[in-house]
Amino acid sequence: MLRRTIPRSFTSWDNTKAHKNELHDKIRKQLRDVQLPPSSYDTAWVAMVPVQGSHQTPRFPQSIEWILQNQYDDGSWGTNLPGLVVNKDILLCTLACVVALKRWNTGRHHISRGLNFIGRNFSVAMDEQIVAPVGFNITFSGLLSLATGMGLELPVMQTDIDGIIHFRKIELERAFMAYVSEGLGNLQDWNQVMAYQRKNGSIFNSPSATAATIIHGHNYSGLAYLDFVTSKFGGPVPVMYPQNAYSQLCMVDTLERMGISKSFACEISDILDMTYRLWMHNEEELMLDMRTCAMAFRLLRMHGYDITSDGMAQFVEQSSFDDSIHGYLNDTKALLELYKSSQLRCLEDDLILEEIGSWSARVEYALKCPVYAILERLEQKRNIEQFKTKEQLKIEGFKLLKSGYRGVIPNDEILALAVDEFHSSQSVYQQELQDLNSWVAQTRLDELKFARLMPSITYFSAAAILLPSESARIAWTQNCILTTTVDDFFDGEGSKEEMENLVKLIEKWDGHGEIGFSSECVEILFYAVYNTSKQIAEKAVPLQKRNVVDHIAESWWFTVRGMLTEAEWRMDKYVPTTVEEYMLAAVDSFAVGPIITSAALFVGPELSEEVFRSEEYIHLMNLANTIGRLLNDMQTYEKEIKMGKVNSVMLHALSHSGGGGRGSPEASMEEAKREMRRILQGCRFELLRLVTRDAGVVPPPCRKLFWLMSKVLHFVYMEKDRYFTAEGMMASANAVILDPLQVTLPPSDSGTLCDLLRLVTRDGGVVPPPCRKLFWFMSKVLHFVYMEKDGYFTANGIMASANAVILDPLQVTLLPSGLGTL
Repeated sequence: MLRRTIPRSFTSWDNTKAHKNELHDKIRKQLRDVQLPPSSYDTAWVAMVPVQGSHQTPRFPQSIEWILQNQYDDGSWGTNLPGLVVNKDILLCTLACVVALKRWNTGRHHISRGLNFIGRNFSVAMDEQIVAPVGFNITFSGLLSLATGMGLELPVMQTDIDGIIHFRKIELERAFMAYVSEGLGNLQDWNQVMAYQRKNGSIFNSPSATAATIIHGHNYSGLAYLDFVTSKFGGPVPVMYPQNAYSQLCMVDTLERMGISKSFACEISDILDMTYRLWMHNEEELMLDMRTCAMAFRLLRMHGYDITSDGMAQFVEQSSFDDSIHGYLNDTKALLELYKSSQLRCLEDDLILEEIGSWSARVEYALKCPVYAILERLEQKRNIEQFKTKEQLKIEGFKLLKSGYRGVIPNDEILALAVDEFHSSQSVYQQELQDLNSWVAQTRLDELKFARLMPSITYFSAAAILLPSESARIAWTQNCILTTTVDDFFDGEGSKEEMENLVKLIEKWDGHGEIGFSSECVEILFYAVYNTSKQIAEKAVPLQKRNVVDHIAESWWFTVRGMLTEAEWRMDKYVPTTVEEYMLAAVDSFAVGPIITSAALFVGPELSEEVFRSEEYIHLMNLANTIGRLLNDMQTYEKEIKMGKVNSVMLHALSHSGGGGRGSPEASMEEAKREMRRILQGCRFELLRLVTRDAGVVPPPCRKLFWLMSKVLHFVYMEKDRYFTAEGMMASANAVILDPLQVTLPPSDSGTLCDLLRLVTRDGGVVPPPCRKLFWFMSKVLHFVYMEKDGYFTANGIMASANAVILDPLQVTLLPSGLGTL
């Protein structure tokens, strides 16, 4: 007999190395070998399948034995979770197991106790406010009909049974019939159900639906499927099988979203290789399930596997969702996966992903946070704080299909590792930010009153995209600060003479002594750029096997040359005649070049001269700069027009209005923004195509930098230029760098409490057992005092307990005794 488990007392996670290794091992085991929990409901249906040609002998006696061995002490069967109250899933599982045992006239005592449980809790089945498994009114009423047909006397009013039957009639009007076919019995068109049979012989990979088709004599080919599943799991069966691919992809996705995937790189690589093989062979396990297929496509494409969107063609029409089991279940997670996958277009003419994106876009969260604007570290913090532990899951946390399904992800272990990794990263980030503040002072940039230095915000952009090394993060941030400061200088803080002087100094580079400085401001700016670039290049020598400062200097020269051109346009009140003329300068002036060139030196393999000079590298740089320029112009055009600066939105509007002759200015501006968004989308598609393809001169880690830069730019300019709003980027920066996680860690069997108990109860030891026991007593006292709140400081807390033990008499009436006064 089984007992429902009781929640463990709270203990904190032990952050020792041994404990973390234990957590890693448990997660690795789950990644390699998916453990699917048994479903009492599906097992009961499998147990009812007879031997072919003999209706008096069960085909799967091991399933019957499992049912007999797994009834709880309250008479029920079903999902065993801490603190779980009676629900419709438990009622369904219990009735299914009772009917299965009655089918073979075994387990009379079990049947009696199960019926009593159902009778005591039947009101739960009638309560429409309680969450129910999929098709509950059909499957439960179908089992009620089977039970009464077998002569089982249910301790339930006939009016209640009639009520459930009424609910079934209502649900029949909207049910996805084949999925819940076992609940329909003779009402079902079984030939229609067989249209959903998979290659493995199952119906929807559902043991219960497959068993029902066999029982009704329509699917003897499904026996091989049930033979395999019962053999694999030893009698009980899961709610769905197979679902290894889905479960493993969910694990990969979870580890990435929680920020700990690097620790499982080998296992993740193996899983994605296997998924790629399934994709290339068009395997049903992957392709026939909408959510699995969409998740596989997204993960494979973002990990650089060479796949097309052809496998997603089956989901082009909205009806593919509405008429599927996912539509019947109103599965918003499947919808979200489809929308995420549609955002990974690499080609403008990829009509498959375009169509999927157009109808799946009703997922509100995905619209607010598109994949191409999500910064991993910020998203990971949100995921960690919203992650459910096993204790928090209970009834609302496990997935309800036809029966409750607990899932296979080791939530507690993942949360513990994610919290530890995030806290460790924050301490690193805070130290690096201190070093950057010192660098600002050393370069004297803080003496420039016009400079928007913002070390926290600029460093956040490096930390939030998970740049892999300290040197990459520092180089990225230093150049973000430098390019922002230089941009401010060219935006009006410097005179024309000073701006031309700075450009010549950067062009000369090591020969700057021949030119001299026109002002102290120019001297500070130049030496900040020059010395920092040399330091970055020197630090990169061990990785690059040469000094690459010339490439950094060249990227700076392209940047300031574009900035000077724009400044001259502003001062001369010159308006470029075409958008193309404007973009020639404006693309370089956006200043992505120095940032990516410096950071790229520390993210991967050696970058040869051929890489920096390749058309691919130049094209990647041009795309990243163009994306940034277009995003910036769309959000800042109104302010920049007032400043007298040229802007691509204005130029597009002028071209659409014919210089002001056609249409209203507002209409021209809106048309210009639509055209800009179209160009921006094309650049993003092309950038993603280059970043994710197999071939290329530029190494993948370096290519990825350009995509990460694009994500930062989309995040910054998603609504408005967050660079100019104190409440915008700073809150996000603090969330990643400074603010602690708002999360309560789950209990751990490997925490300090268990260590203490192990020491107290072991046989050996220098400390005598009575003395050791004192430590355990102290632990019990402390847990009692702080169990809910600090009882030490509440007048009605500890005092009531103290009086109960020391002062208050017992409230008890003694039984009569032959030894009493009588």
